[in-house]
Amino acid sequence: MQRQLRPTQGQFNHQIQDALHKKRIDEIKLIGDFATIANFIMYVSYIGEIISNLNGNPISPVQPLFAALNATLWVGYGWLKPQKDWRLIIASLPGVVFGVLTAITAMV
Repeated sequence: MQRQLRPTQGQFNHQIQDALHKKRIDEIKLIGDFATIANFIMYVSYIGEIISNLNGNPISPVQPLFAALNATLWVGYGWLKPQKDWRLIIASLPGVVFGVLTAITAMV
């Protein structure tokens, strides 16, 4: 007589928890992807401000300078974490570049 192998209640609960954990990780990654894209677009939108600055309609350099500082801090944080946070680095790096460019063109 062959004994039928069935998972115990504990094994079954563990399988459910693993599946829910994987689903949660996938949801977090999706939100991270959308946040990266939104952050990237936010910083690239400084191109219009740069053009305005170059056309003689300068804006205050304060906000883009602090945006660049903020982005620099987030890039540094993402880089210095034990496991580099590439989503954070990629999302914030344009803020460093475009924030500095916008501030410089506002002051020229």
